[in-house]
Amino acid sequence: MQVTSVGHAGFHISTAAGTILCDPWVNPAYFGSWFPFPDNTQLDWKTLGDVDYLYVSHLHRDHFDAKNLAENVSKDATVLLPDYPVPDLRRELEKLGFTKFFETQDSVKHTVSGPKGDLDVMIIALRAPADGPIGDSGLVVSDGETVLFNMNDARPVDMEVLDEFGGIDVHLLQYSGAIWYPMVYDMPKGSKRRFAEQKRQRGMDRARSYVDQVAGTWVVPSAGPPAFLDPELRYLNDEGRVDRETIGGDPSNIFPDQITFLEQMKANGNDGGLLMIPGTVGDFAGKELKSLTHPVSEAEVMDIFENKTAYLDAFAARQAPVLEAEKATWAKDDGQPLLPALKAKFEPIMQASALISDGIGYAVGLEMASPDGAVETVVLDFPNRTVRSPEEGDGKYRYGFRIAAELVRTVLRDDEPDWVNTIFLSTRFTTWRIGGYNEFLYTFFKCLTDERIAYADGWFSEAHDDTASTELDGWEVQRRCPHLKADLSKFGVVDGGKLTCNLHGWQWDLESGRCLTSSGHELRAKKLT
Repeated sequence: MQVTSVGHAGFHISTAAGTILCDPWVNPAYFGSWFPFPDNTQLDWKTLGDVDYLYVSHLHRDHFDAKNLAENVSKDATVLLPDYPVPDLRRELEKLGFTKFFETQDSVKHTVSGPKGDLDVMIIALRAPADGPIGDSGLVVSDGETVLFNMNDARPVDMEVLDEFGGIDVHLLQYSGAIWYPMVYDMPKGSKRRFAEQKRQRGMDRARSYVDQVAGTWVVPSAGPPAFLDPELRYLNDEGRVDRETIGGDPSNIFPDQITFLEQMKANGNDGGLLMIPGTVGDFAGKELKSLTHPVSEAEVMDIFENKTAYLDAFAARQAPVLEAEKATWAKDDGQPLLPALKAKFEPIMQASALISDGIGYAVGLEMASPDGAVETVVLDFPNRTVRSPEEGDGKYRYGFRIAAELVRTVLRDDEPDWVNTIFLSTRFTTWRIGGYNEFLYTFFKCLTDERIAYADGWFSEAHDDTASTELDGWEVQRRCPHLKADLSKFGVVDGGKLTCNLHGWQWDLESGRCLTSSGHELRAKKLT
């Protein structure tokens, strides 16, 4: 099996039985905020796109690059389709001209047969509202000799399904941040730094937990970090110096790079990590790594990471026209207030989502600034299921967002079903809140269609079995995390009287069972004597 990195979470897998292209992202995403790091624009995308199979894990724009898929990927390719309850991914691929779909069942091993032979595949589909934009997934591929698990940035819960393949030879996974927290929050600098340090380390701890559970022979850190090339966003890059002897970088930056994670693996006794940049080819035969070939010299590869600021300066200069063209597509101020359009967009969704609206439970403010400095504030009044001006109520709201009006006008113009996958991941906003994180609020912003909100509301209303227990450091706790049902015997960490689930970093007070991360989600726990 030959595995070629095509950047970020993207890989080209070549076997005697056929070729698979996974998550081919090259064009800037999230309002031009994210670019693949390192640069992958030099790759021959037409050749890479001439494949037998296409796998797009989910609809996040750093995985689903509509322009690249439309222009460079063969429409004769058979799409390996995850088993999602809402068929948005299939619909979007059909719009681009794809017509051949192999519909998988969640966590079921399938044999796909083509003119060149058979491949065994399994797609682990994650279907909670918090997983990507209504779904995320990981792909397992076996050509009869080598077994590869492409986990990209999915966070599967049940790893036992991998046992059907008898062991993983190559494991591809995310290790770096892909979120806006805590950078965009209004909070004291010291607090923001501490929260960011925790976020950075928890992300890498979670990835190492997966590495231990999967026990793959070779591990390739992928799916991050992006490069932030807009001068307004350059501060988001981890440009701290990294060398071969130490774990470098800024400990308060949530976007550590591949070198940093590989060094953490080594520090924890795992020497199976492989560094791949766009164009790197790994040739595997079962557990044997026959060769690893970079597109440039070893010194040039390391220079990307050891002299990152210079690399990003040159990258930004090359991509400046692309970024300028992206910004030119944003909606211009037409002088019309945004309240009527937001009212038409949000009120039907609020009224169709009793559980989610009640879960949010308070008013949320959108402060939208035009280029001339004028600010229009609109209140999303979730208890009353209305969108209104501040003057129509007491003017107060517990969660607030400051967003450029042109971004709001753009998502309204494009009838975007998902503000998380557009505005929020762009980090082109600021926010503040009174109280803890509210998962229901961000779920609402992901589900701006009747179909999505109906599914999400139903998912939250289902009863989940929490009768099974596990023992952790002198505490008996329910085995399944109250958040997204991760196995706490594998992802739970107890520190004093606090439990952290490393899958998403959520925390609980063990004595009371109270969730410290968000409202609700109580944990059943008792001290063992």
